[in-house]
Amino acid sequence: MKKGTGTIEGEDFRRLQQLELDMLVELDRVCRKHGIRYSLVCGTLLGAVRHKGFIPWDDDIDVAMLREDYEAFRSASADLNQEICFFQDHKTDPQYLWGFGKLRRTGTTYIRPGQEKMKFKTGVYIDILPLDDIPRSTVGQKVNDFYCFFLRKTLWSRVGRSMPGTGRLEKAVYRLLSHISPEWVYQRVDKMTSRSNNKSDRPVRTLLLPSGGKEKNLYSSDKNPLKLRYGMPKQWFLEQLEFEYEGHSFYGVKDYHAYLTSRYGDYMQLPPVEKQVGKAPAAIWEF
Repeated sequence: MKKGTGTIEGEDFRRLQQLELDMLVELDRVCRKHGIRYSLVCGTLLGAVRHKGFIPWDDDIDVAMLREDYEAFRSASADLNQEICFFQDHKTDPQYLWGFGKLRRTGTTYIRPGQEKMKFKTGVYIDILPLDDIPRSTVGQKVNDFYCFFLRKTLWSRVGRSMPGTGRLEKAVYRLLSHISPEWVYQRVDKMTSRSNNKSDRPVRTLLLPSGGKEKNLYSSDKNPLKLRYGMPKQWFLEQLEFEYEGHSFYGVKDYHAYLTSRYGDYMQLPPVEKQVGKAPAAIWEF
């Protein structure tokens, strides 16, 4: 067991990845047992395609599930080996403040900078991202995107109001938003998620995260067309392939090329060498 403060790097960074991998193996076991569909997404899917494992400098694992599968996984999470990990979202931990779930590694501590005063359970984690239906029209998607931005920032306000480096005006806005209860936010989210089902042909997104189709300019100056900027085709997450990842086999998006291109542009192109450094910011960590 090692502990420290500040950036996790070197051998400790690789240990962080291995702890996350153990949780992914356990998630896969439970999902296969209960017939629950999931997909590797974001940098995790990119790592599977480009590296057959972790992007060497990536500090997290991202898994997505359509809403019906996400709810099924929440119910099946009691079957997780609690000596390895446990499922956390706002329904299992009332102090938790994000709009998606996590698996937390049992017996570890991992607190991100600015979150030292938060009261939710901590630990090394992987993100479990629910995918919910959004409007078909671009106008409706834009309105939905702004509404989700407001709800997300309302939850974040409890961190943002005291986050080092946050400007005075921004802190003032966060202090104002922090008077809105998380319960009110989750009631609004539940109303939106109640419309989601796997049989509809609506596009999907993780409501309380920035829409992935707007992140393409992180890697490319090109922008996605509006129809892919705020949501993704549900079909991407209904059809799957198995991918090799760190010597294991996990499910991911069958049309990975379309998904990764929409998010990253030329996804096989490596970033500059100076950015290929594995490190993770941490206020406090122990594992």
